[in-house]
Amino acid sequence: MDVVALTGISRRALDELIRNPYRTLEIRSARNVEALKRAGEGHRLFLTYTTYTDVTVGTEGLIARLLRVESMEQRIPWEDSDEREVTVCRAQVRLVGLGRVAKVMERNSILLVRVREMLPHEMNMG
Repeated sequence: MDVVALTGISRRALDELIRNPYRTLEIRSARNVEALKRAGEGHRLFLTYTTYTDVTVGTEGLIARLLRVESMEQRIPWEDSDEREVTVCRAQVRLVGLGRVAKVMERNSILLVRVREMLPHEMNMG
């Protein structure tokens, strides 16, 4: 199946998703925020701690269904000016399974991957 990839997700967040199949992730990366907006609710996502440029065939991660996405602006203090705004997405996801990348594609700066679902004994995330 071809799915949108969210990259650079913390190992802690992935571990918590494995322990509890429903989780809300707070996404700050501009690339991941844009990917979430294009994916849309109900679609599957591939979540990996691997960085965007390092995702290749064989990269392992989690497959999750996007249940709800909420976009908001947050103001953060900045050194050179009074304040800055950053777009943050809160994505509620449900774990579907484990996956391994079989093919990598890029469309409009969004990383799409063809993922093969895996059995737990095949997974080697570490």
